[in-house]
Amino acid sequence: MERIAAARGSVLRCKGWRQEALLRMLENVLENGENPQELIVYASLGKAARNWPAYHAIVRTLKELEEDETLVIQSGKPIGIFKTHRQAPLVVMANCNLVGKWATSEHFYSLQEKGLIIWGGLTAAAWQYIGSQGVIQGTYEIFQSIARMRFGGSLRGKFILTAGLGGMGGAQPLAGTMAGAAILCVEAAEERIDKRLAAGYLGRKTADLDEALAWIGQAAGQGESLSVGLLGNAADVYPELLRRGIVPDIVTDQTSAHDLLYGYIPRGLAPAQASELRRTDPERLQDEAGRSIAEEVKAMLAFKERGAVVFDNGNNIRSQAARYGVTNAFDIDIFTEAFLRPLFARAIGPFRWIALSGDPQDIRVIDEWILEHFRDNEIVVNWIGLANRHVPVEGLPARIGWFGHGDRTRLALEVNRMVREGKLAGPVAFSRDHLDAASMAHPNIMTERMKDGSDAISDWPLLNAMLNCSSMADLVAIHSGGGGYAGYMTSAGVTLVADGTSSADERLRTALNNDTGLGVLRYADAGYDEAHDEVAKKGIRRVAADRAQEQEESHA
Repeated sequence: MERIAAARGSVLRCKGWRQEALLRMLENVLENGENPQELIVYASLGKAARNWPAYHAIVRTLKELEEDETLVIQSGKPIGIFKTHRQAPLVVMANCNLVGKWATSEHFYSLQEKGLIIWGGLTAAAWQYIGSQGVIQGTYEIFQSIARMRFGGSLRGKFILTAGLGGMGGAQPLAGTMAGAAILCVEAAEERIDKRLAAGYLGRKTADLDEALAWIGQAAGQGESLSVGLLGNAADVYPELLRRGIVPDIVTDQTSAHDLLYGYIPRGLAPAQASELRRTDPERLQDEAGRSIAEEVKAMLAFKERGAVVFDNGNNIRSQAARYGVTNAFDIDIFTEAFLRPLFARAIGPFRWIALSGDPQDIRVIDEWILEHFRDNEIVVNWIGLANRHVPVEGLPARIGWFGHGDRTRLALEVNRMVREGKLAGPVAFSRDHLDAASMAHPNIMTERMKDGSDAISDWPLLNAMLNCSSMADLVAIHSGGGGYAGYMTSAGVTLVADGTSSADERLRTALNNDTGLGVLRYADAGYDEAHDEVAKKGIRRVAADRAQEQEESHA
């Protein structure tokens, strides 16, 4: 099978940089993918395209696409090219969206088997994944938030226990050490441990729990940061630590617990055995995975009772445990509500930029400008300093920073100016995680326990996608959950290209302002004070729809 890598340099294969940028983004997610031979980018099932013929058709079409045309993609399969206009999106896509009562894992698997649908993850099928580095900052910010809330601002000398070293979980060991902690990462697949070691994300590896604990204990005791990958199963290791009376300071999990068939490996089975069982007895595999998750979550709840900070990192592990009899699984906090909601209420979230030239110097130039012009943004300045020292380049050079309304636009316009003036080696693509203020409805992750009870309303990501199309974004995607996520979430993604042109200025200014502006209004509508403050400070135009809001705005 061919190896896909993103093109570098200034030679175009397409009819313009906008098309070339999207092609390189598609290639980049597979260059960084966990199983690119199967077009899988991360999370066991998240695919970049439906199949290889569909992938090659997308590539061929992007090379032929005119500036005033739009390619339509349905669940990773190109459907048609439509004449639109030069400021319309070049690509619009919808992946894994099922109607209400049919949005079940069983129905998804049936359609997937027939080759009719794929799960696009959040950023896989939207061609926005930038490797584990895309997750590192969010994980780091969670750890830092816990440090501020519970440990006097520092995780030095603290022990973090987690599991999963796949495409998402692989960010955890580096994020933990960057936060100053000693972090133990349990992983059932040895090749995933080896991949994180080779990438520089993980410090040590062992299959011996005693050795792992000795290393962790020594590092924590000396206030040193250390990451250890332990070959084992979390459903065995977590209860065993409890039996020994060992209580970590922080406990979470980032296995592929969302998917019982293709993701979570049950205790007692090696990955190859699980793969065989998937073929011969999928019902048994799912049942054993669910029972193993239940045991792991019971241990997590016990850690919480004994004083650990325990949180769900967004992989649906609590929902799976509840299905298998753990009635109090949701006593475990979700990370968004517990640690990040005040930021999201101001539309501050994970913003990304990718050097399409492939030259790491482009990222360094942008870093230097940010450090000079955003000195008052402690989150971003702190992160860029750490990323420069610790985060290796994966695929196309990229960076991520938690910017909000107005600041994303300011950065993107400056980068477009740099491209225009030749200060960068090539254009830059801007994107963001789907886990952003206006772009996700997930009642067990992003929108859990919203102040007004609007957790399950998916109007917001749909409005976000439509508004971004109206705002001249280059790519717009609507995704819903597949596998074990089926029926749980809907999200929207957007990509914009800074190619140095004046038309790019218009697209960047309009789409980025509107994308974050809707995010602020989503939280203002739900009653969050931070969002109301942002509306007033930034002059976001909010329509008064009731007397209470009219009075509120008149006082403002």
